[in-house]
Amino acid sequence: MKDQIKAHVKWQVEAYVKSKKDHENENIIKKIESFQNRNAEIVKVMANTTITDRKQEDDHTYVHYDVHMQYLIKQKDKMYMEEKLEHHLASFYKDKLYESREINQEDIILNQRQIEAELEENDDMPRISYRYDRLKAVQYAEKWWNSYNPAYKKFEVDCTNYISQCLHAGGAPMRGYPNKSKGWWMRSNNWSYSWSVANSLRIYLASSTAGLQAREVGSPHELMLGDVICYDFQGDGRFDHNTIVTGKDALGMPLVNAHTSNSRMRYWAYEDSTAYTPNIQYKFFTIVDNP
Repeated sequence: MKDQIKAHVKWQVEAYVKSKKDHENENIIKKIESFQNRNAEIVKVMANTTITDRKQEDDHTYVHYDVHMQYLIKQKDKMYMEEKLEHHLASFYKDKLYESREINQEDIILNQRQIEAELEENDDMPRISYRYDRLKAVQYAEKWWNSYNPAYKKFEVDCTNYISQCLHAGGAPMRGYPNKSKGWWMRSNNWSYSWSVANSLRIYLASSTAGLQAREVGSPHELMLGDVICYDFQGDGRFDHNTIVTGKDALGMPLVNAHTSNSRMRYWAYEDSTAYTPNIQYKFFTIVDNP
């Protein structure tokens, strides 16, 4: 079974390198088109496969496995590595593979629309001085992009929790404890809505006048390393996802890290995402110092 899974993954890897836009896998087609639309070339693809679970039901066997995808990208004279962890389910009948599909983690974001919290903000909060260390924020994002810091709670929809950790690693101060609808904080087994809920963090970044503060800009090109992008996949005004800028491509556009569907140095627009729709809306926030 392991050999059959590896052969299946190899077949998919070859599709990327050969840019087979007629491939039956829609996710592969989307990714190939995303690179081609910005004049980027997939030079090499590497895939490491790990079986995580196996279940037997009579003549049927179901195998869960992870694939750590690495894409070596060339754009103009610049090369960089994009990475993503994919979760797959393979189905066997009498030890013969008859189906293998990716479990699309980003669909969890839409199927489990998070709490939309009304944040209580006011201007009489004490002023908290800090300087945002973008390098430390990015270093944290790189260290934990495909794992989970045991010092924090892990969520099924973990994207905003991960971004909050990155911001805090950069020096952004927590405030508001113990009011869950006030400020931005996590302590022990408790946390504010803005720490863990995508739309609440978006509201907080747009409105905070103390502690962690941000300024909305009109273009992703204006963002710097350590800044945040918010995603409203369905365009209904309720934001579902957040990423942190960890690099720039050859055209100066952001490359981002994220959790839920764990990825690093991914192109900011998420056009290859299963959650993407033509109605998608973005918010671009640059973190500001508060000396």
